[in-house]
Amino acid sequence: MSGLTLLIVLGFATLAAVAFAQSGRAAPTHPFGIRDLVAMDRLSDHQVSPEGTRVVFVVRQTDLDANKGRTSLWLVSVDGSGLRRLTNQPESDSQPRWSPDGRRVYFLSARGGSSQVWAIDPEGGEAVEVTHQPLDVGAFTVSPDGSRLAISMDVFPDLPNPKDTKQRLDERAEQKSTGRLYEQAMMRHWDAWKDGRRSHVFVVPLPAHSAATGDFRTRSASQRVTSGERASSAKIPVAGDSASPGDAASENAGASAEYAVPLDLMSGLDADCPAKPFGGAEDFTFTPDGKSLVFAAKLVGREEAWSTDFDLYVVPIDASQPPRCLTESNPAWDTRPTFSPDGKTLAWLAMRVPGYEADRFRVMLMSWPDGKARCLTEAWDRSPGEFSWSPDSRALYAAVDHLGQIALFAIDATSGEARIVVKEGHVRGPVGASAGGPIVFGMDQLQSPVDLYTLRPDGSDLRRITRFNESRLAAVRLGEPEQFTFKGWNNETVHAYVVKPVDFDPSQKYPVAFLIHGGPQGSFGNDFHYRWNPQSYAGAGYAAIMVDFHGSTGYGQAFCDAIQNDWGGKPLVDLQKGLEAALAKYPWMDGSRVAALGASYGGYMINWIAGNWPDRFRCLVNHDGVFDTRMGYFDTEELWFPEREHGGAPWDRPEAFEEHNPARFVGRWKTPMLVIHGANDFRVCETHGLAAFNACQRRGTPSKLLHFPDENHWVLKPHNSILWHDTVLGWLDQWCK
Repeated sequence: MSGLTLLIVLGFATLAAVAFAQSGRAAPTHPFGIRDLVAMDRLSDHQVSPEGTRVVFVVRQTDLDANKGRTSLWLVSVDGSGLRRLTNQPESDSQPRWSPDGRRVYFLSARGGSSQVWAIDPEGGEAVEVTHQPLDVGAFTVSPDGSRLAISMDVFPDLPNPKDTKQRLDERAEQKSTGRLYEQAMMRHWDAWKDGRRSHVFVVPLPAHSAATGDFRTRSASQRVTSGERASSAKIPVAGDSASPGDAASENAGASAEYAVPLDLMSGLDADCPAKPFGGAEDFTFTPDGKSLVFAAKLVGREEAWSTDFDLYVVPIDASQPPRCLTESNPAWDTRPTFSPDGKTLAWLAMRVPGYEADRFRVMLMSWPDGKARCLTEAWDRSPGEFSWSPDSRALYAAVDHLGQIALFAIDATSGEARIVVKEGHVRGPVGASAGGPIVFGMDQLQSPVDLYTLRPDGSDLRRITRFNESRLAAVRLGEPEQFTFKGWNNETVHAYVVKPVDFDPSQKYPVAFLIHGGPQGSFGNDFHYRWNPQSYAGAGYAAIMVDFHGSTGYGQAFCDAIQNDWGGKPLVDLQKGLEAALAKYPWMDGSRVAALGASYGGYMINWIAGNWPDRFRCLVNHDGVFDTRMGYFDTEELWFPEREHGGAPWDRPEAFEEHNPARFVGRWKTPMLVIHGANDFRVCETHGLAAFNACQRRGTPSKLLHFPDENHWVLKPHNSILWHDTVLGWLDQWCK
């Protein structure tokens, strides 16, 4: 079935549901399953127009034939009217950004053969390519006056012209030898080996734009300035400029300057911006006057693998001065630079503890441009994530991990007082539409994927303005979620969720899927997850239990820190007490038929349970779990993580790495275990999965190994996800049904 065919089939399913409703009969439904999960449309990256009346956003749809997701851009008014698709190409379109005048939407697309910035009129029409670099553009932002773009590309730091990086890559491809010589860690990261390139931020002028026609003045392919040409003058004509005959740039600029070589603002820096592997355009921004750029980068030399010292830097857009560090006094993480709408204040997020990625973020403010800085939220024991300024610059809207939710808070920009606005659900990307207007945000919950919502800043008038998966949700039956608390380690309050089986009957007894989250500084919260969704188990007839044990986020920094040097201690006590509390509270759960499942740290805990709680579960599922904590230090890439978690390096604290090492207790393993691992997982290397499987096999413990040669720490390809779920549920059914 082609991707187009799949969309047509889903469309017919919607029409069928409408027909059933109009006929007075209920449309047939079925329990939720993995094929429903992969069919869901996924909304992300919503951006409000400058006038505050429209929202452009990304929708991802699954193409099973291509075995991947495809993304397109959609538009909707903030009142929910006028929903329509803006782009519709086989190649994915993403990262929409408005021009300052609201007359264009810029976005990334590979429709021209590589990832470049394109522009389209939001009223309709054909998209136009506005960058044509020899390398893929990774992220971008638009200058305040709309005349320039800041774009990121992966280049060799010693080669400021992207064309030279492309030439070096081509030369390497012609070489017969394939070996690479490394002189410092980290030589690989997440799922990719490093080749010497760094993600750098460049400034490039936008092509001239015709106000009369709404079109960019573009050249034919034969007229384009090639990426290898560069003017000797620092001035390159941009939108609104007119090149004089004396300008050295005018010879190359001609009718437009859209393909002029960009200027590397990080030339020579052995650092990345955006941060790899998950950073984006939130890592850099133009200053309010458009004359400089502020960016976040970790410039620490050979200490990169064991440092979290990201700093903020400011640099003129003409690179007339080198980048200047704004946060030199803080040896920990600084990120997400964001200027207030009035241009008077720079806000960012900062940690205080070096080498610790789970320290809480504080909101920092700096008067601009005089540079006076202060911490706004030192007294608030929560860690903001995504945030934006209110249109009047008096408050910040932040999505915050809070008691099993990602809640929406409004933070007063003067006092730092934080007021909760949306209490339940998983809030994403809150942004104020306009002065006096609503806040726009994405939100999902355990029973519904992300849709866009608005509400007033006082928390009133909550409205859903998109309903992308309404027909799909109407076709499935879901489990009912419920949050509960119990007394865990040291009698401290611990939160947990239960999701009831689909078609729940309190007179029946149900097997249990006991899900253990990763991190370990994470949370199984009130969201609609695409890898570990408890509805997948509820739809298969299981009760799902999810405990936010000590070490989880959203319950205060002390609760989060409690797991350090105690990976197998407090969390195991919480899991044991949480399971017993759930079984006591919900007598319809069958305590004799329980399976435990986890990934990453959750997979570590499965290995730990196998040797330290070996008689409790019918079977175990271990995805990408640490088998040997000592070896887990030496074969991972981000060394700051195990050093912080275990109080140092293994040669300094060998006892810390051995005390909670699952490999010590393999002699007690006897519970049937399904082991799953991805070959491209460099966070927890595949040898840990092979070791766990070998241990089971050698001991005669019933076991299976599911190996993915093309997946990293996560399983992302749709057909692999289907195989994963089918295999896991088959394993649970074998032992628990």
